[in-house]
Amino acid sequence: MGALTTWLWSPTYTARLTFVVDDSKSAGGSGGLSALAGLAGMDLNALGGGSGVLAGDNVQELVKSHKLIKATLVTAYDSTQTLADRYAAVYKLNKKWLKYSPDGKITRFPLNGTQNTRLQDSLLHEMTTLILDGEFGIAKTDKKLGFFEVNVTMKDEKLAQLFCNRMIKAATDFYINTKTKRLRYNVQRLQQRVDSIGAMLNHKTYTSAAASKGILDINPAYTSPNADIEVKERDKILLTTTYTETVKSLETSKTMLAQETPTVQIVDEPELPLKKNRIKYYLIIPVGVLLSGILFSFYVLATRKRSKI
Repeated sequence: MGALTTWLWSPTYTARLTFVVDDSKSAGGSGGLSALAGLAGMDLNALGGGSGVLAGDNVQELVKSHKLIKATLVTAYDSTQTLADRYAAVYKLNKKWLKYSPDGKITRFPLNGTQNTRLQDSLLHEMTTLILDGEFGIAKTDKKLGFFEVNVTMKDEKLAQLFCNRMIKAATDFYINTKTKRLRYNVQRLQQRVDSIGAMLNHKTYTSAAASKGILDINPAYTSPNADIEVKERDKILLTTTYTETVKSLETSKTMLAQETPTVQIVDEPELPLKKNRIKYYLIIPVGVLLSGILFSFYVLATRKRSKI
């Protein structure tokens, strides 16, 4: 019985990925960046400096986010199905869910899941719960270091590998975008201002040059053209000064953005073939023998009672 159980038991595959988060620039370099930002009249803390809510161990909770897992499930497994479709097929959930289907057909999950129905969202939530309950785990290999290890165990080898890689990619992108969101917005705002002032300065430069050229043909007795040129030159100088200071602020913000962007480096990636998990014969056979003995004892007792009757 033990050998039969081992043979019939579907093997699982474990995808293992290790990554490290280098966010030391946010903590160790904050003093110098704050001073640099002060020269431009900006507050580093207000722009996204500091460790924030995504520092340290919070990365583990982010990776286990339901939102990110659902987003990973609706990515492509191959040209015909998503990871969610494959997961439902491997675990025979698609047949189990037929009772919920309004048309009696197997529920499919479209790519990216932008227009999911209520039923599809509910089933994605069920798959996410199953994955978090025992198929997906993240832990810190050493509390003193920033290394994290992710393990995904599923009945499909390719599914485990794809889910593991894409889950970390989604979490990494979300982590970096959230950490640098305010700084990126500040850079975009300053870039738009630099472009706008630059266009105005170019216009003033051309009009000032045209006015200076035109004054050569004007009677020197008239003073208003000279005053007009002086006004244009003053506006040009003012715009030049504003443009210079804005460019300085933009470059400072770009430097801060580069310094504050954390680095998430993949150390080990899951490669095929993955680790295959099977029930060990030397463990299951004794259990099978014990269960067979118990069942045989019950059978003997039952037959004796019948013979006495």
